[in-house]
Amino acid sequence: MRASTIAKFGLLIAVLIGVWFLGMSACGTAARLPVSAGTGPDPTLPPPDKSLIPLVKVVKAKGWQDGGAPQPAPGATVTAFARGLDHPRWLHVLPNGDVLVAETNAPPRPEDNRGIKGWFFKKFQKKAGGGVPSANRISLLRDGDGDGVAELRTVLLSNLTSPFGMALVGDTLYVANSDAVVRVPYAEGQTTIGTAPAKVAELPGGARNHHWTKSLIASPDGSKLYAGVGSNSNVAEHGMDEEEGRAAIWEIDPATGATRVFASGLRNPVGMTWVPETGALWTAVNERDELGSDLVPDYMTSVRDGAFYGWPYSYYGQHVDTRVKPPRPDLVAKALKPDYALGPHTASLGLAYAAQTALPQPFQNGMFVGQHGSWNRKPFSGYRVIFVPFANGTPSGMPVDVLTGFVNEKGEAMGRPVGVALANDGSLLVADDVGNAVWRVTGQDAARRAAAP
Repeated sequence: MRASTIAKFGLLIAVLIGVWFLGMSACGTAARLPVSAGTGPDPTLPPPDKSLIPLVKVVKAKGWQDGGAPQPAPGATVTAFARGLDHPRWLHVLPNGDVLVAETNAPPRPEDNRGIKGWFFKKFQKKAGGGVPSANRISLLRDGDGDGVAELRTVLLSNLTSPFGMALVGDTLYVANSDAVVRVPYAEGQTTIGTAPAKVAELPGGARNHHWTKSLIASPDGSKLYAGVGSNSNVAEHGMDEEEGRAAIWEIDPATGATRVFASGLRNPVGMTWVPETGALWTAVNERDELGSDLVPDYMTSVRDGAFYGWPYSYYGQHVDTRVKPPRPDLVAKALKPDYALGPHTASLGLAYAAQTALPQPFQNGMFVGQHGSWNRKPFSGYRVIFVPFANGTPSGMPVDVLTGFVNEKGEAMGRPVGVALANDGSLLVADDVGNAVWRVTGQDAARRAAAP
């Protein structure tokens, strides 16, 4: 058989497999429970619904049309703090009120999502708006006149490596690239930094780097940094050797670059924040996929030093994942149950705690969560920003919607919320990486005051 014929035959087989894959995924098992059943301190965890071909239900990224915007909660208003950004993912508010936004996407990862299945996942990712090149920069947004719109936009730092988390300690700005934490000097009011970043500590990267986003937060006294490092797979299907140091929160000494694992078994810890009432570090964690539309809930939890939270051997405490070989009953026995479930496949990424805000009731004293949205659930879940009320430093009720309307009735994503942050005036800022905007949410009275001459 001629080489060209063999190549054509191979292509035909690949296409047929793809058609079969798409057809099977379209017929996957729909959710039997509402998202609310997988939400709260004691979520419902039905038996796993495993299949050879995972259910895939992906939004089509479209972007906002004709000045469109998401829908705010009653009594709140939403405006565009900035539009026309390049895949904005994460936010950091400086003491003077300037807002830093990481315009970023995945670095080159030649070993990630290989094979026929991986090829289709890349196509799905591109359809959902995640396949764009990374701008590799941090931009600064300034609302100097206080009208709720950033009139100044500058590139603060460029030529980074898929930057994500940011933290300011004194006159030093730290940035978490996809493979390292770096630092640059910063002076208040500075709008561009020409100094080349210096490496503080390496983080797990490599040619697969499946969960590439590395979040970052400083301790309240600035003596330590904490970096979120996601797993290199769904459930360690490439072996635990590739998971060394991953699925964990790292503690970093910025003075020496020394690192240690602060907590582990966290599949993909992204958003992190401090709750002052208890002094606890909280994180939002993306849990595993391919166990059905109703499993496994993403969650947020307070993080204990030295604690293990189950991944990959168990989920939501000590519920064993039988896909993982060999099993580790000794580690399962140590796995802590998270504090609060955020619904299955919601892709809860952004996390910000606030005691007082410029939003109306009930958006005082609680946690804001940016939910990027599902690909492994039918119907969709996430694609919204929610608020979880707190009392005495712990969750005290069910979530309340803050921003919705990111997906239209055709299943098209106008936007997808990611990072959330509280501005100095108490308004909520939301990074939207499909809508290429940063949204500002506040109370209607506050919005009227900002708009007044």
